[in-house]
Amino acid sequence: MGMKAVILAARARAGTGEVLARVRATVARHAEVVGEFDLNDAIPAGLEVDRAVVVGGDGTIMAALRQFVDRAVPVVGVNVGRLGFLAEFDAAGLERHAEQVFGADPSVRQRLVLSVLVRGADGAVRYEGLAVNDAVVTAGAPFRMIELAIRFEDDHGPEFQGDGIIIATPVGSTAYNASAGGPIVHPDVEAIVVTPAAAHSLAFRPVVVPAHLDVAVRVVRANEGTTLVLDGHINVGLRVGDTVVAGRHHSMARIVARPGSSYWDTLVDKMRWAETPNYRAPGG
Repeated sequence: MGMKAVILAARARAGTGEVLARVRATVARHAEVVGEFDLNDAIPAGLEVDRAVVVGGDGTIMAALRQFVDRAVPVVGVNVGRLGFLAEFDAAGLERHAEQVFGADPSVRQRLVLSVLVRGADGAVRYEGLAVNDAVVTAGAPFRMIELAIRFEDDHGPEFQGDGIIIATPVGSTAYNASAGGPIVHPDVEAIVVTPAAAHSLAFRPVVVPAHLDVAVRVVRANEGTTLVLDGHINVGLRVGDTVVAGRHHSMARIVARPGSSYWDTLVDKMRWAETPNYRAPGG
């Protein structure tokens, strides 16, 4: 058996155990399982695999994508979460499509990932990380408006006050970005979405910029709790003078697609795209 696979799971999540056992059996029939890890485990650097099978919700899948993006390993997402926007399979679907998923030519979608760093006022880099969905600068406690100055590569952008700013990938455009009024961008589009969070202005609209531009956000005024949040999970405290720089990572994340599925199906089925209002019956 030439195919090698690793399994990752958020074991502490309710309902994971039963799904994990079923997935483990499916994978073992089609590949050599060379390791099984919890969400918070570090994958050994020398471990060579052909597929990473991830059992959990979107947060678990994003954590796996961050770990495997530079290894060029396709990630197979199996949903246990409530929404599972990134998960292409459930346990039954993985069983049904296992031959193709673990075959020589699976359908793999490449997705843009953000490389994010925090540079202090002295110019020194004090944090570097990756974001699959988004990098968010949020005001934090005591929840007064903060002030941020934006640059696009070498060009000045606006300086504004508000609750923060969202820098999203196309994959992440359906997450916090959409909730804040930003546009949904098809994940095949190589772009970065910049959306203000409750800007104290009627004139600051979300913008979509080419992926080759770095977006820099300098903290002009902050709260004690002002924070950079990556993918809703990784938190980095910010202070006045810090600059967050987000740009295209040099490698693309790889996600194994479910045969016959499309992005539009996902928007309709999981995001309820264009669902009609819940009309009452006449006289109701």
